[in-house]
Amino acid sequence: MKAQNIALPVSTADGAFIARYSDRGLTGLSFPSKRAGGNDSPSGKAASSILRWHRATTTAIKQALAGRAVKALPPLDLSGGTEFQRAVWLALKNIRRGQTCSYGEIARQIGKPKAVRAVGGACGANPIPVLVPCHRVLAANRKLGGFSGGLDWKRTLLAREGVTPI
Repeated sequence: MKAQNIALPVSTADGAFIARYSDRGLTGLSFPSKRAGGNDSPSGKAASSILRWHRATTTAIKQALAGRAVKALPPLDLSGGTEFQRAVWLALKNIRRGQTCSYGEIARQIGKPKAVRAVGGACGANPIPVLVPCHRVLAANRKLGGFSGGLDWKRTLLAREGVTPI
């Protein structure tokens, strides 16, 4: 199958996210912005898979934005990250709705206890925020830390899950 890079909008009450797909799954998710988004049409053998994945992505984003547990994800294509980043991103998927972890806890979970700052960098490079929940990672002492979508989005997502960081 020829690799595709398809961008499709996900309309929500919070604005239109842009979901990007390869022939292996969801590769990226962008927060709503004032810029024009993607609206490609998948074609070829991958078209039906991408459309099915997009329906799953749309459902998952709407569940997450409502503060509910995400029941199912489309296949995630995280191949654009380094081995270290992928390890962090997979660890993030294990943080449940309404729970948080520190950067240090993630570093220990992946067997790199001294790589706290690198974990922060991997969180910032997460191509699929919201669904790979980097917003659930807090700095030491439950402080907010950073977020690729901006701190307002991080506060909003955490609040919808019932979490109030310091």
